[in-house]
Amino acid sequence: MTAHEHLVARRGRRSGITTMVAIHSTALGPAVGGCRFKPYATFEEAVGDVLRLSAAMTAKCAVAGLAFGGGKSVIAPEVGRVLSPEERRAVLLDHADLIAEFGGAYRAGPDVGTGPADMLVLRESSPYAFCTPESAGGTGSSSGPTAVGVLAALRAAGPADLTGRRVVISGYGSVGAHLAASLRAAGADVVVSDIDPAKRAGAEKSGLTWAEPEKALTLTADVVIPAAVGGVLSPETVARLDTPLVVGPANNQLTDDAVADDLAARGVLWIPDYVASAGGILYTLSREAEGLDHEAALARVETIEQTVTDLLSAAKANATTPLYEAAALAERRLTSGAAPRIP
Repeated sequence: MTAHEHLVARRGRRSGITTMVAIHSTALGPAVGGCRFKPYATFEEAVGDVLRLSAAMTAKCAVAGLAFGGGKSVIAPEVGRVLSPEERRAVLLDHADLIAEFGGAYRAGPDVGTGPADMLVLRESSPYAFCTPESAGGTGSSSGPTAVGVLAALRAAGPADLTGRRVVISGYGSVGAHLAASLRAAGADVVVSDIDPAKRAGAEKSGLTWAEPEKALTLTADVVIPAAVGGVLSPETVARLDTPLVVGPANNQLTDDAVADDLAARGVLWIPDYVASAGGILYTLSREAEGLDHEAALARVETIEQTVTDLLSAAKANATTPLYEAAALAERRLTSGAAPRIP
């Protein structure tokens, strides 16, 4: 895949806090990607994250058939600093100023640490923000559609009947909670974990089994769903997996692309994260960029099932991995300069 087109980092004039925007590719259209609000131990760590995430967004949009490229942005307050509401608003406005300088080449949405209300603040200085609250005319949180997309990927890759199947979800945030409710309704035995122990009571009240975060990924399960932070699948973790299938919405799950080969060698089917997690961006852009209604946009999200089916067929025919085939598909679409129109 190509090198990044832009990386700009700046200390906000109102807040004094570092914000940055990375644009990986605009070959298929304007770059889109979430705004991550997170403290990092070092500036270099923040840069590494925004570069990795923006490249993943290029692949996500290309494989999903969207006429958009990949970007990402980061707001990085100092570790341990607690922002007042006024300080948070100030840094969001600083970030909006930076986004506006790209003139629409990068368009933001919610990510870790941000939500629809934050997108509304960005809109005060820049029109290039998606997923504002529904009360303000936006589509609100994309968590539900993201979960729908993961379930579509699971239908293509997993057991046809989930009754009695053990599904472990690592990360009980908004997407994880949507997935847990849907999978339990389908008859699965759902185990959830999260680094926030306060979520345990609510999970157990909903009939879910709780697991400690450090053990979740390596529990015996029919399906493991990474739904929290990235970098959770390393050679060491893969060696301890006890599941035939890993599919989930967490971004950048692999510590290195070579881990996909480790997974395959162990007989574990891994659906690339940027394929399984595309439901949110598919839904949002279908609604806000193309003007489709809710049902038509959800139908777009459901196309992830066919995408995964096709990738699995190609991997089997070519004796490769789903990651290899997904990357090849993204490269073909980027090279041609046009994404296919999704029906």
